[in-house]
Amino acid sequence: MTIDEIDATLHPALKKVPALNLENAFMLGLISRASGLQPGTTVEGVDRRLVRAGSVRLRVFTPANPNGSSLLWIHGGGLVMGSAAGDDRFCGETARETGAVVVSVDYRLAPRHPFPAAIDDVRAAWAWVNASAIELGIDVGRIAIGGASAGGGLAAALVQRLHDEGERPAAQVLFCPMLDDRTAANRDLDARRHLVWNNRSNLVGWRSYLGSEPGSAEVPAYAVPARRDDLTGLPPTWTYWTDLELFGDEDARYAQALSAAGVDVTSEVVPAAAHGFEVWAGESELAQALFGRARAWLAWQLATPEPAAPVE
Repeated sequence: MTIDEIDATLHPALKKVPALNLENAFMLGLISRASGLQPGTTVEGVDRRLVRAGSVRLRVFTPANPNGSSLLWIHGGGLVMGSAAGDDRFCGETARETGAVVVSVDYRLAPRHPFPAAIDDVRAAWAWVNASAIELGIDVGRIAIGGASAGGGLAAALVQRLHDEGERPAAQVLFCPMLDDRTAANRDLDARRHLVWNNRSNLVGWRSYLGSEPGSAEVPAYAVPARRDDLTGLPPTWTYWTDLELFGDEDARYAQALSAAGVDVTSEVVPAAAHGFEVWAGESELAQALFGRARAWLAWQLATPEPAAPVE
């Protein structure tokens, strides 16, 4: 892939995305530690407060006119970097536009904290949101789970775990999710020049998280969402990926498997964009349009009592 294949409106932002050598253990450690230093952002008309669910740090975004719904949001970063603060603007604007109370979770990062640390942390965040429903002014039947990239993978894994524990979120929103360790194990993909997130970085992420080589015959339950065979009973799903990114095939397969299991799935393929463009080019017209569609779908799913069809 070359920059010429990317939508021209994304070029200025793409040129500012740093090249990260995650294969260097020292560099990986620096990047992981620096993730916690990222400053937050406030959004007009939205109250943001920091709380803890035990040892797990949460950021709670409450709109001026909350409507009783909520979204638990999980940030990306390949399972080895990133922080909830990096998604403050998205979370605040989502709260303002949908009326949902958005709770963003800072989970522990690999390799210092391999599986199941991250999934346990987001599970604790889900428990806190439900236990705090009265304080937050939300209906426990109107809580969605969402995330981007690695956070999308953790969101999918959390939804699966909750299903098996007898709980069902109202919906899941998966932005270009990182779902399948077998992609990292396909070393033929190393030679392809995927911009922003390539398969060499993907291998580092999965190896760090699993504590073993990706692609093994057996993986722990809820570690790799795409490995699950039975997807029946999972909640309505909105997901997107781009036509040029590494995760495109695995995301398409997961969306198809959800649909085949009877799950209501809305999926989008964004053309001429690299992985996670909505993060590093969030101000672009392409990203803003994507946010609008995702938020309209989410508001529709969380509406009560009789949801109207979202505007096309």
